[in-house]
Amino acid sequence: MTGKRMFPKAMRVAVVAVLCAAMLVPMYIMVVNAFKPQQEILRSPLGLDLSTATFDHLAAAWQSTAFPVIEGYAVSLFLVLACNAVAIGASVPGAYAIARTPTPLFAFLLMFFVAGMFIPAQIILVPAIFVLKALGLMGTFPGLVLFMSATMIPFTLFVFSGYIRMLPRSLDDAAAIDGAGRQRILWTIIFPLMRPIVATAFILNTLSAWNDFVSPQLILGPGSQFRTITTGVYAAVSTYSTNYEIVFPTLLLAVTPILLIFAIMQRHIIGGLSSGAVKG
Repeated sequence: MTGKRMFPKAMRVAVVAVLCAAMLVPMYIMVVNAFKPQQEILRSPLGLDLSTATFDHLAAAWQSTAFPVIEGYAVSLFLVLACNAVAIGASVPGAYAIARTPTPLFAFLLMFFVAGMFIPAQIILVPAIFVLKALGLMGTFPGLVLFMSATMIPFTLFVFSGYIRMLPRSLDDAAAIDGAGRQRILWTIIFPLMRPIVATAFILNTLSAWNDFVSPQLILGPGSQFRTITTGVYAAVSTYSTNYEIVFPTLLLAVTPILLIFAIMQRHIIGGLSSGAVKG
């Protein structure tokens, strides 16, 4: 019996190991080739000769005039903060109303928002462009923030409402007896208790906004003065598509910040979800 139990476990481990290796191979190729000259990249893309490895290519990509990486970081960071502010700010009161009003209407509203999680943002991008044009926001940074925030709200509201359901109603009742209104109860009592799930939503929304390429490229346009790290890297890399001494270091600089953020904050993601965000 023990052997029969060990075999499925070993199979699961093997499958997970193969999947991890398949996902890590492109990352490995990008990292090792960021430190190699062109000839060595073409000769041995999977190998790394420490005697010829150099940081010069990374330094050149950092100082490139084709795309200032620092400006790309700044635009992407501002985009991340703005989208999270709008998405979280709109989702908190909405989730509170849904979680604290157990009626068929609010259950339907929750399902309505959950349905938005299953619609790819690229599908609604073209209709959204027509709406932004009608509002005079096409090609503007606020228009991009509004669109990307709207794509974040379904997931954010869903996990917030599940988390708030776990918080006892006695907190609301006690505050109401003391004379607090619903807005004060929400922002001074409920919202501080939501820190784990707010951190989870913030990190996942940050990953989504930082890595998004299609939305900034189409809404802002190729000639925009605002370039996120993804659109800027695309513009720079497409110009030097055959010069791998520029391509790989630029790509590495683009993904390093978000990889570090995920590695440092992953425990908050797991902790926030496991603390009840998917319950209720």
